[in-house]
Amino acid sequence: MTERKATALSCANIAFIKYWGRKDHDWRLPLNTSISMNLDNATTTTTVIFDPTLKADQLLIEDTETTPKAALRVTEHLNRIRKLADTYLWARVVSRNSFPMGAGIASSASAFAALTVAACAALDLDLPERELTILARLGSGSACRSIPAGFVEWHAADTSEESFAEQIAPPDHWDLCDLIAIVQTEHKVVDSSKGHELVDPSPFAAARLAAATRGLSVIRKALMARDFVAFGEEVEQEAIRMHAVAMTSQPSVLYWSPETVRILQAVRTWRAAGLPAYCTIDAGANVHVLCESEHAPTLKRQLHTLYGVRDVILNRPGPATRLIDEHLA
Repeated sequence: MTERKATALSCANIAFIKYWGRKDHDWRLPLNTSISMNLDNATTTTTVIFDPTLKADQLLIEDTETTPKAALRVTEHLNRIRKLADTYLWARVVSRNSFPMGAGIASSASAFAALTVAACAALDLDLPERELTILARLGSGSACRSIPAGFVEWHAADTSEESFAEQIAPPDHWDLCDLIAIVQTEHKVVDSSKGHELVDPSPFAAARLAAATRGLSVIRKALMARDFVAFGEEVEQEAIRMHAVAMTSQPSVLYWSPETVRILQAVRTWRAAGLPAYCTIDAGANVHVLCESEHAPTLKRQLHTLYGVRDVILNRPGPATRLIDEHLA
């Protein structure tokens, strides 16, 4: 029996209505529906090789063997795919990112989306997109949103079969830009999976959930109409609501750094002076500054002037997770 190999490239995504908290942790079922955009310059490339000579799965990230915890999570996901393909073959997984991993830029989303598509292709599993999003979600909740292209909605549901992601607008629907202001490249202290488990004790959890549910229609309508002000105002409020829940969980989770606050304040100052931009923040210190493309060069220059900003990654709406010819191993 010969090796079976495939490589996939996937975009990370930024959520406008956040995924924060689960109604079922085992199945990664979210408390609320979320909407996101794929990020074309924040990508993961993953090669999966099913090799009959291997005695266990192997995982290399950035050419380095990863932690046992991370390796186990990959093996558990590969087991789901092996079961579908009715195979016992172990795999060698090699993965690389174009952006800092574990720093709150949805690296697990792009990682598990790429892993899912590459492993399925290597084992000749031809799954429809909806099924791929469900499968990717089992590895990392937000990975389901990286499977389709462009702007994506992930449906909350009471069953795994109904909690899937689908495109609501293609990448060329809107010339929206996301400038990621990098202030932290190290792994965050509290990972997102742990953060999801701490939501319920927050006294603001129910209020944030109700607000996110109301905000969903606001974001969807503004996105489809390309109404940047209505869109940006709700996106920024939703990010603050999510972090208010994290800050008031038990134990409290504080993802923000002084640099995070500095960027938030700067963007509000620039906006008041006539430069239209809004912020959102995932589970980390790095800040996503949203604007329309005509303002991206100015914002990128101004972000670089802020103390503590190490880099700025400019993203536009990205494509679906896809197979590529280049192999990492």
